[in-house]
Amino acid sequence: MTMPRSATIILDGNSTELPVLSGTIGPDVVDIRALYAKQGVFTFDPGFVSTAACKSAITYIDGDEGELLYRGYPIEQLAVHCDFMEVCYLIKNGELPNRPQYDDWVRRIKTHTMVHDQLTRFYQGFRRDAHPMAVMVGVVGGLSAFYHDSLDISNPEHRLVAAIRLIAKLPTITAMAHKYTTGQPFMYPRNDLSYTANFMHMMFGTPCEEYKPNPVLVRALDRIFILHADHEQNASTSTVRLSGSSGANPFACIAAGIACLWGPAHGGANEACLKMLEEIGDISRVPEYIRRAKDKNDSFRLMGFGHRVYKNFDPRARLMRETCHEVLGELGLHDDPLFKLALELERIALEDEYFIEKKLYPNVDFYSGIVQRALGIPTKLFTGIFALARTIGWIAQWHEMIGDPEQKIGRPRQLYVGAQQRDVVSMPQRA
Repeated sequence: MTMPRSATIILDGNSTELPVLSGTIGPDVVDIRALYAKQGVFTFDPGFVSTAACKSAITYIDGDEGELLYRGYPIEQLAVHCDFMEVCYLIKNGELPNRPQYDDWVRRIKTHTMVHDQLTRFYQGFRRDAHPMAVMVGVVGGLSAFYHDSLDISNPEHRLVAAIRLIAKLPTITAMAHKYTTGQPFMYPRNDLSYTANFMHMMFGTPCEEYKPNPVLVRALDRIFILHADHEQNASTSTVRLSGSSGANPFACIAAGIACLWGPAHGGANEACLKMLEEIGDISRVPEYIRRAKDKNDSFRLMGFGHRVYKNFDPRARLMRETCHEVLGELGLHDDPLFKLALELERIALEDEYFIEKKLYPNVDFYSGIVQRALGIPTKLFTGIFALARTIGWIAQWHEMIGDPEQKIGRPRQLYVGAQQRDVVSMPQRA
């Protein structure tokens, strides 16, 4: 039997034993909850990069080994053997579905794909050139004004209905954001299509003729959804959990996650990557930008390379690289100037000693941006696609948090560095 472990903190001669907790896999953590009561101090951890804020059984990442698991299953296996609906079921429920469970899950999702017709009028309140993420934040938050029958977070059935509604309606809401900016009419969902094919129908179809999704392209987008479904306690997921800790309804929590994801350092990375490729402009300029990327005194950053968590090759990037080349081959785009430029950057990053030594491998954002552009998805909508895919992860994390008996309302502490207490003086006496 393994003896309980502890860490000792000695401050001003006072010794405090703090328990060391172990998960299924991954680093142990020191339980500091009693630290303030016993020592009168807090810990200082900007960005919470060394702090475990919760217990979770959903996703595990080993950045050093380049490993990503959903409920224990390697992402490489899920992306090859499962579709997005299977992965959604897994992330939400903890196990892969059998055939009856899968069919029932898909049926329930399909019966909720339409949005309330009055909700479509929300779009008219935005300018035609509004960023899709601004639209999505507003519309998803607005769902709580329409579905009062699923707002009681203490009711398991309410939570399930809200989860299904969000997963089902995000493709519709995202596609409508695209249609609104292009001036085309909204397309109603088609329940005879798969989840991803239906999204492509709503994105690219028109009332003039039937849209027939290309199965190679559908599978590519489905894989993008799978690879972005969850990623442990990242900024947007932590935002959803923090919002949910106050008792906020699930629609508001997901809207908060979308707002956080919008940031260029998070979900906007693939959009920033495409902008960088457009800035480089021509394959002949690649050596110049590679030199700039290596120059510590140059502010230029090579977007789409390296990752804060993965210190090895991002496992999602390997899969996305294969998908990228499949899509470019299917569409005959290997000779497209922008894609040739991207492929040259990829070649250099995989062969150049500087990039290999610093482990600046192409990440999932680099490849997913290229794939989405090839599919015809506008650059502004890249982060919206990310939000659509990540909704299942946010929902599962939110649901897990609600059921955690140790969960409390989020309340980070601070190291105050402002003025000490002082008295107000009258106006004439102020310098």
